[in-house]
Amino acid sequence: MAKIERSFIINVPAEKVFSYLSDLTKLSEWVPSLSAVRNIRGKGLGQRASWTYKMMGMPFKGELEYVEYISSERIIMKTMGSIKSTWDLVLKSQSKKTLVNLVLEYTIPVPLISKIGNRLILRRNEREADLAVSNIRGKLEWRELFKILR
Repeated sequence: MAKIERSFIINVPAEKVFSYLSDLTKLSEWVPSLSAVRNIRGKGLGQRASWTYKMMGMPFKGELEYVEYISSERIIMKTMGSIKSTWDLVLKSQSKKTLVNLVLEYTIPVPLISKIGNRLILRRNEREADLAVSNIRGKLEWRELFKILR
């Protein structure tokens, strides 16, 4: 199983960061290569949805579920299907800022390993994690700056 870890500070209060990160309708805004999130069911712990993701140009589909959900503190999301993964997002309030720790563990789909090679896929996914961090920070800080965050 591959693992990616990122820690970053967002200049936005934890409750707003949590609200954004836990909103599955916003997931494709910040997760690169996530082409669709649909059929969202439930709210909070146990919330589920279907997803479509492209890795190295190949589409993969599956389901996701929130298996831990502590308001303004932590979300653990598991994906099942073509790509199995666990997304662990821990938020720590620091005055009007938020420290976010992301740990992503995932399996690389077998068709990709044989076609492209493990090392290339891992490097690409590391870059995508950096882009996700940039997307989260950019969207939230911009919205906070202009006070349009819902």
